[in-house]
Amino acid sequence: MSISKIYDPKEAEDKWYSYWQEKKFFHSEPDEREPYTIVIPPPNVTGVLHMGHMLNNTIQDVLIRKARMQGKNACWVPGTDHASIATEAKVVAMLKERGIEKKDISREEFLKYAWEWKEKYGGIILKQLEKLGASCDWDRTTFTMDEALSEAVKDTFIHLYKKGLIYRGIRMVNWDPKGMTAVSDEEVIRKEVNQKLYYIRYQIAGSALQNATHNPQTKIPGYIVIATTRPETIMADTAICINPNDERYSYLKGKKVLVPLINREIPVIEDEYVEMEFGTGCLKVTPAHDLNDYELGVKHHLPVIDILNDNGTLNEKAQILVGEERFVARKKIARMLEEAGMLEKVEDYKSQIGFSERTDAAIEPKLSLQWFCRMEEMAKPALKYVLDGDIKLIPDKFINTYRHWMENVKDWCISRQLWWGQRIPAWYNEKGEWVVAGDLAAAEQEFRNANIDFQSIRQDEDVVDTWFSSWLWPMSVFDPKVCGHPEEKGNADINYYYPTNDLVTAPEILFFWVARMIMAGNEFRGEAPFRNVYLTGIVRDKLGRKMSKSLGNSPDPIELIEAYGADGVRVGMLLCSPAGNDLMFDESYCEQGRNFANKIWNAFRLVKGWTVTETTESGKENIAAINWFESRFNEALIEIESHFKQYRLSEALMAIYKLVWDDFCSWYLEMIKPGYQLPIDRHTFDATKAFFENILKLLHPFMPFLTEELWHDEVFAERGEMECCIVAPYPVSGGIDTKLLKEIEIVKQVISEVRNIRNSKQISPKEALPLAINANSDIEYSAYLSIINKLANISEVSFVEEKPAGAAAFIAGRDEFFVSLEGNIDAEAERERITKELDYLKGFLKAVNGKLSNERFVQNAKPDIVENERKKKADAEAKIIILEEGLKQL
Repeated sequence: MSISKIYDPKEAEDKWYSYWQEKKFFHSEPDEREPYTIVIPPPNVTGVLHMGHMLNNTIQDVLIRKARMQGKNACWVPGTDHASIATEAKVVAMLKERGIEKKDISREEFLKYAWEWKEKYGGIILKQLEKLGASCDWDRTTFTMDEALSEAVKDTFIHLYKKGLIYRGIRMVNWDPKGMTAVSDEEVIRKEVNQKLYYIRYQIAGSALQNATHNPQTKIPGYIVIATTRPETIMADTAICINPNDERYSYLKGKKVLVPLINREIPVIEDEYVEMEFGTGCLKVTPAHDLNDYELGVKHHLPVIDILNDNGTLNEKAQILVGEERFVARKKIARMLEEAGMLEKVEDYKSQIGFSERTDAAIEPKLSLQWFCRMEEMAKPALKYVLDGDIKLIPDKFINTYRHWMENVKDWCISRQLWWGQRIPAWYNEKGEWVVAGDLAAAEQEFRNANIDFQSIRQDEDVVDTWFSSWLWPMSVFDPKVCGHPEEKGNADINYYYPTNDLVTAPEILFFWVARMIMAGNEFRGEAPFRNVYLTGIVRDKLGRKMSKSLGNSPDPIELIEAYGADGVRVGMLLCSPAGNDLMFDESYCEQGRNFANKIWNAFRLVKGWTVTETTESGKENIAAINWFESRFNEALIEIESHFKQYRLSEALMAIYKLVWDDFCSWYLEMIKPGYQLPIDRHTFDATKAFFENILKLLHPFMPFLTEELWHDEVFAERGEMECCIVAPYPVSGGIDTKLLKEIEIVKQVISEVRNIRNSKQISPKEALPLAINANSDIEYSAYLSIINKLANISEVSFVEEKPAGAAAFIAGRDEFFVSLEGNIDAEAERERITKELDYLKGFLKAVNGKLSNERFVQNAKPDIVENERKKKADAEAKIIILEEGLKQL
């Protein structure tokens, strides 16, 4: 069977992905093998594939494919997250398009529409992952709102409530007016925003504002000036606060002031919390709309006036501008204050504002009755796992961030004012008294047990935070019944696959998700849910900007795959993705990946196209090349394995790239390639074929489609239907001839130098040149003459002790080489070249001597490092002698 001239990625991708699925290569069941398990960070059911997903899932697939080839029982569990806020927003938008308002339908009707939306759009991203080559166990695909997983969430809530770790209370929460729900602290993104600082006059009760002067140094003024960025909240003010040590405002002690525009009287209170140097040194206290003000209000027993509706509009308690959106109201209030003579001045001001991670709406601090989960008790063992090294964060620079979060953890607001999600298992009677129970019958029994009267009961309208389901993910995908039941031993799956091995995720959800999974795993299984956490960087464009739709700098991953092939995109992503550091993505990396695939394809075509002869005589000259590449492959494999162990996948790929492109294609194949229309001997061909097989195995985790396609070529003999590259044994390093590796490096240098001389002298590559060698080392060049003669096009080789006249000279290692140019040499240019090299070597020797003359270095450095410096000195001195002799002869 002839191989096509050009590699067709699409054909290979469609063919082999369906074949792998058909033959169940991705599927895993517990058996006697060592398990290797990854659970996918479940993408939102609303999501479509973006560049971050591409990077994250390529890394996971590389790890799972390598483990599978190493004989482990590899299980990669896929699934999606129900994403309460994002999905509910999508469903509400869909209903609006149909002329339906959420408020006009029941919860049950809404959920029917939500499931309809999920079934239609919810699987898009998983299908896109198939295009990437993700070898997930699709039979295990899980959704966080599957019935069993929802039961797990409910049981977890009940367990933690009974343990005293879940409670209900009024607290200041982060309110998302667009999503109309509370969000946790971790779901708030802080951004620096350009704002206005409004200086507002508050009239002192009993004085005349228009006639007063604001100058405490001369006389008692009739008003006080307060600086605020939020004039729309003045109607919720319940006090003005001054620092008791601030003499400027001593006259205000015991006084009252009037809230501008509505003339409600509020007291002046004193507290050292007020910074005298900030603003005017006075603070308006708005307990309902600021966390610090709320705490101040609790301390001083101030009333709470909440003037905002859930959607961010002003309510009746504001008295003015009722129904206006808060930011519209801000501008109108400013105009009204100015017209009333109550606005002293306005300044530009920058400050940090919180925005909802889900809707990008400005967060509103809001007092609200919510459900909370106490975190301090669960955080301690979760921190210990990381600090003790039971869980490794990669890179470890994130350990301090993790420690800071866990040592300063706050209670988690877990209730959300939504319909899509797991409903909170709390039940209320007519008086608002509640119990927590799994269903209506259990709730009624709980009321009876507590001797609480009830006529009818209703379930809490809220759902739990989405993260309250995904923190159970490493357990719930295998056995949801253990969640909420630490006494349960669990089924065969969880006892085999848990704890999982590696988690690949983004640093921004280290606390959101990773830390909470560790807490839940410890709570219900008594051990950490994974051993290693590989934290990827952010995908940025080549200008360093974060990729986003608004900037138009985020390419469509599927279009990239269509243009460069899945393997090309996978290689392109990983070539520029050091662990934990942001990657600067450029489409040219994908082009480089595609070119690499074509290089491998063409190299295979070259080898397959050779005619094989059974004679062994012609193969003797290739023995050195074969032995060299075998050692080089084994050497590279040790380096690659070291990179994998340290999760340096980008470096591992680069090592493979150089091995294949440079060592195999550019050197080895050129060394053993037969002459035009000449056959290759059987021994060399079989060795080359074996090398190619190992290269395909090494490449497979990174380039699954190309390698599987070539693996089944007839040149490797007929394969059985289950004899696929996806399960071929991963290469294991063998013997390494370090002497041979060093000597071939010198040989390669000789060949390169001869080629450089040809280029500089414009001598045709077809013109054979004589080579003379003045050998000072113990290298037996006779073993490598066939390689040198072939690749450097040498007519004859002689061994000399002095430089032949009219020859170009160069040094490789400690040996001197001369290429006779028969009058073509430019003596002046050669002198200039040697002088430059001498200058460099003398500078190098000076630096080495400086180290060796330093007694502290010699005494404290490792012996092998000192010996290496001494070797550098000897080599440099030998080269200097040879070059100086060359100058004399010129």
